Amino acid sequence: MDRDDVTWHGYWPAAPTPFTADGLLDEESWRALLRLYAAQGVHGVLVNGSTGEWFSQSTGERRRVVEIAVDEVAGRFPVIAGVTAYTPDEAIALARHAAEAGADGLLATPPPYVHPGPDEIVHFYDRLSSATALPFMVYNWPRGVAVDISAHPGLAARLADLDHVVAIKDSTGDWLRMLGTVEAVSDRVRVFGSFLHRRGLAVLMELGGDGNIDGGGMGAPFAVPYYEAVAARDAAAARAWADRYTALSSRLINPDYSGVFGSPIAQLKAAMRLLGQPGGHVRPPLLPIEDEARLQAIDTVLTESGLKAALGARG
Repeated sequence: MDRDDVTWHGYWPAAPTPFTADGLLDEESWRALLRLYAAQGVHGVLVNGSTGEWFSQSTGERRRVVEIAVDEVAGRFPVIAGVTAYTPDEAIALARHAAEAGADGLLATPPPYVHPGPDEIVHFYDRLSSATALPFMVYNWPRGVAVDISAHPGLAARLADLDHVVAIKDSTGDWLRMLGTVEAVSDRVRVFGSFLHRRGLAVLMELGGDGNIDGGGMGAPFAVPYYEAVAARDAAAARAWADRYTALSSRLINPDYSGVFGSPIAQLKAAMRLLGQPGGHVRPPLLPIEDEARLQAIDTVLTESGLKAALGARG
């Protein structure tokens, strides 16, 4: 497989998993969130990723999240199942279930906490990506696993050469390293990275790159038309949408992907609650943002960025 075996592109939410106030998987809210994404015209969705709080779910819950997503999306856009785990056997079991459930692809980081070296990373992905026939996306997430694939010369290229790998999601906090990934492998696999700004537009137009997988997808009213303008090679329209997205994201997320007003997932779910969106509650060890001053600050960003008005216009 290579990049031409999939059509993955554009703006994808890395979906939060809604939980009830008492910590149960909220299946009704999960379905409602997937319907919201469909109404916003997103180009794909990642479930059970970092934003989906996979680390606090049981195996049964992770499987149920995938099953509901496949059922609710019903082929309207790709559903990619996150199968990150501490051991290859755990990840392979999740991957095989996702394939049986009808997911369109798989994604995983290197094993968290372990700090594997380059050869160990290649061996891990070789085993995991070949465990099913599904196309596979490598996820470089140094903030979460303390290993930066892009910091090892040639490692992204070695992973791109694996038979089932068709994409890399590069979420390094080092933008120049992300560009190095684009240069090294975008001719062979799709690259999702940090492209939703004017610098990113220049890269997409000239160097390569395919999309953003954005924690929560809250910026869809700006990001979906941005990628549609990119596809149409309409740079002027894309610049305008990029500026609107940046006015939102730059005030909520720091360059290292930490949150401005709290941990990123708690901040996201607080913002979604302010918008009336079905994000649900966080699970321990995360704590909800309840401080009125921080909630007001988040609400101010949502208003001043124009997101509230944009969502109102879309109904």
